[in-house]
Amino acid sequence: MSGNEPVIHPSARIGKNVTIGPWTIIGPEVEIGDDCVIASHVVIKSHTRIGKNNRIFQFSSVGEDPSDKKYHGEVAWLEMGDNNIVREGVTLHRGTEAGGGITRIGSHNLFMPYTHVAHDCIVGNHTIFSNNAAISGHVVVEDWAILSGYAGVYQFLRIGAHSFIGGLTHINMDVPAYVMVKGTPPEPKGINVTGLERRNFSRDAIRAIRQGYKILYRQGLTIDEALAALEKLAAEHEEVALLMNSVKTSQKGIIR
Repeated sequence: MSGNEPVIHPSARIGKNVTIGPWTIIGPEVEIGDDCVIASHVVIKSHTRIGKNNRIFQFSSVGEDPSDKKYHGEVAWLEMGDNNIVREGVTLHRGTEAGGGITRIGSHNLFMPYTHVAHDCIVGNHTIFSNNAAISGHVVVEDWAILSGYAGVYQFLRIGAHSFIGGLTHINMDVPAYVMVKGTPPEPKGINVTGLERRNFSRDAIRAIRQGYKILYRQGLTIDEALAALEKLAAEHEEVALLMNSVKTSQKGIIR
């Protein structure tokens, strides 16, 4: 041995055609799916399930113990789907018993350098975390959401599907689906039209979502009044239902 081989725990299960770089550590109760590429100097701590065709770059820490004072060494997991890209220095923590015992990450996500997903978070599919973006414990990030550089999200919040968080923005309440939020303090700035166009939303759908945004933010309505109006609009345009439901199910209140 030359001293630079990866260290793989005997209980780890490695799929087919997996590349693991030098000085990488694969801990106990780790599963890595087929066709993954794990670079050098990566630590996959323990109790982590990784799907197929993921790429994890150097100096990332995956499945590390949660940074939570309530954590006392209990068994907790991190699960990741397929086709994710985890760039340099990313930290993805396992769950805690108090939070359900698991952190879940979906598929086709991009985690740019030095991003962080804390314990007990749920990250959907096709999300983008730009450099140094971070989410605190128990946060939900829904499909296609984008967090720009240095964005931060307080614990127990929900970032709606197709939403966009501006750079250096610190989120302190839920963000509804489709909505762009920027600034300090954070403020709604319209809907994520560019993202919707890239995902082939029709002009009619985008027009209806924009109308829903105006109902929610521009007409001086209470939340209950806005939800009643959104329900009528959603009956004609199904895409609006996602906006309506993200407001209706909010437990912390929305940025408004």
